[in-house]
Amino acid sequence: MRILYSVIWWLVLPFVLFRLYWRGRREPGYREHIPERFGFFPAIHPAGRRIWVHAVSVGETRAAEPLIRALMSRFPDCEILLTHMTPTGRATGHKLFQNEKKSGRLVQVYLPYDTNMMMRRFIRHYRPCLCILLETEIWPNLIRQCTCHQVKLALVNARLSERSLKKGKKIRSIMNEAARGFSVVAAQTETDADRLGQFGAGNIAVTGSVKFDIEPSATALVKGMKLRECIGNRPVLMCASTRNGEEARILDVLEQLDRNALLLLVPRHPQRFDDVAGMIRNRKIPMIRRSTLHDLSANALSPDTRILLGDSMGEMFMYYAACDIAFIGGSLEKLGGQNLIEACAVGKPVLIGPHTFNFEAITKDAIAAHAAIRITSATELMQRANELLSDQTLHQTMSDNARLFAEKQHGATERTLELLIPLIEK
Repeated sequence: MRILYSVIWWLVLPFVLFRLYWRGRREPGYREHIPERFGFFPAIHPAGRRIWVHAVSVGETRAAEPLIRALMSRFPDCEILLTHMTPTGRATGHKLFQNEKKSGRLVQVYLPYDTNMMMRRFIRHYRPCLCILLETEIWPNLIRQCTCHQVKLALVNARLSERSLKKGKKIRSIMNEAARGFSVVAAQTETDADRLGQFGAGNIAVTGSVKFDIEPSATALVKGMKLRECIGNRPVLMCASTRNGEEARILDVLEQLDRNALLLLVPRHPQRFDDVAGMIRNRKIPMIRRSTLHDLSANALSPDTRILLGDSMGEMFMYYAACDIAFIGGSLEKLGGQNLIEACAVGKPVLIGPHTFNFEAITKDAIAAHAAIRITSATELMQRANELLSDQTLHQTMSDNARLFAEKQHGATERTLELLIPLIEK
């Protein structure tokens, strides 16, 4: 099966290259550093020890931040090699670790495509002592080459939804071989641990989610306060990380939201910013884009502005700090939902749709803690938002519950680090 998998990779590579250039029309980053995707990298200085962390895109990169900083603190002689698959993930990593890159403690590159030849070239070039994969990233040839070159493997912040479990069972032989390649697996929940164990993964520990250890920076919170001053005294409903199909449903029922309220709409993918702006203009809804507010202290939103479009990267904590209620996108459509942890960390009541299979356990726990409310439609989203905006007691209670829920989940980074230390010290 793995041989067939490898053959398929080689057959589709011409189409993959075409897709890079196609996506590069709207995201120029896809046309940059292309040799890296095929296993060709710049010359490097030898490192005493190099720890490789793979974070696919934005969410995984931000989740990796507390763990990377903990590794740097515990192993000051080690260099961190941070790999990505998307330009937005790479840009996020650059923003988070600018100082570390300047000092030479961290290097960023794209992960090559999962063929034996490219992975072999990558590993021989960088010679890491440990490979850390985040969440659900299981690449058969990557794991195979790490095993061949005696590079220890760890899967951290691991999760596996019921849907992914069913898909994995269809290629069980590949999944079993890959799962057995991990020296340690740090699962988010007992359910995730059980599902991963079904593929033969050993040495599984339940550590919780490292995303709970992400702390909003003081700079982000200050910017959030400035944005709120720019908005004024109006209540703010934030729809965060919305995905294709959800914005239209939200805009269709916007009139049901309190007329004095502002909708802060933040699409998940930057390549869709212009499309969403076009939807709003076509409906003739008064809007302003975050990208036009160059100096928050010098701007003020007109009372007629109905929507603030969050068309910027790396400012999610600022947006959460500026809102009153946060709806978490990816959950109205059957997309599995997005992470609600950051909203809770800033103490915002959370509304979330019916489709949360990517974060099912955390979502259920947040609802049980009365930090979040599940809604079933865009109409109910507006109804619940109006209730929370008009009931200050309920709003404050949910806000306190959200902050307490996030605080109680802290510690996953420390627990994960304890599992990794023996692998690095060996």
